[in-house]
Amino acid sequence: MAEPQCDITVIGSGSWATAIVKLLSANTKKTGWYIHEKEIITHIKKHGNNPRYLSDVDLDADRLVMTSDINKAVTLSDIIILVIPSAYLKLQLQELNTDISSKIICSAIKGIIPGDNMIVGEYLHAQYNVPYENLIILTGPTHAEEIALEKLSYLTVAGLNEDTATRVASLLENHYLRTVISDDIFGTEYAAVLKNIYSIAAGICHGLGYGDNFQAVLMSNCAIEMKRFIDAIFTNDRDIKNSAYLGDLLVTGYSLFSRNRLFGNMIGQGTPVKNALLEMTMVAEGYYASECIHLINDKRGVDIPIAETVYRILYKKAKPGAEIEKLTYLLR
Repeated sequence: MAEPQCDITVIGSGSWATAIVKLLSANTKKTGWYIHEKEIITHIKKHGNNPRYLSDVDLDADRLVMTSDINKAVTLSDIIILVIPSAYLKLQLQELNTDISSKIICSAIKGIIPGDNMIVGEYLHAQYNVPYENLIILTGPTHAEEIALEKLSYLTVAGLNEDTATRVASLLENHYLRTVISDDIFGTEYAAVLKNIYSIAAGICHGLGYGDNFQAVLMSNCAIEMKRFIDAIFTNDRDIKNSAYLGDLLVTGYSLFSRNRLFGNMIGQGTPVKNALLEMTMVAEGYYASECIHLINDKRGVDIPIAETVYRILYKKAKPGAEIEKLTYLLR
């Protein structure tokens, strides 16, 4: 069997994918990069930057092996990082006819697969026979924009095999990105899904005029609700106060870089949901996650009033002001 051409390959070309490629380029000889649009590849080769996302980030095209053929992309290396919005993952993988079950598959997708109502790790295991031992979950708290600015950040690398997780972490870690190893592949991924829903809640409340005092109470209750839901699905000796859970929740709920908070803020200010979706230049994963978590919880029956409030506002046309007012009496 021929030696892999690259140390690692990234699938996706959005802001988070671009930030990850920037990280990897400093630690690898060659990084593979699947970009669906051929014109973006041409632009990067000529100008050294992604014209659509994080365009200020300099990319060393000589250290990148770029392709618009997903089957070629997955043969470039033994480690694959998926960075495609969850709502579009199935569509992007439709052309994949190459077996990836023996590769290390990393998910940097903070969403859930609509229709299947599975977190990405579960979906890859069910549809592509990827063993759970070969799965790595990459979670925050990390915003792509701060990675691009080389602001000190921490990335959680979760995997059942500690050696595999450490190997992936070594490719990403540098002087401004530190990594934390975890074995909670299910809990960290569900936390990454839920925090987007809670970020929308924070945005809605900000748009309605609620202040920092209330936001602190909201975020505290979100952390409690997150733990209650995750523990009901996957039992693990997890500490919800760790950065993969609480840290990611806080940065997504408070940061001006948070697209989910921005989306929620527009709704709180009176923008109809459909219009807010159209105005977004990037995907608000929490929108799709809200319905998926609601459907999953139909079978679980976990008490998640904050997530359910967001669901009613987004999908049942409930009035944001009235829904949040009712929620305030449930928080402690």
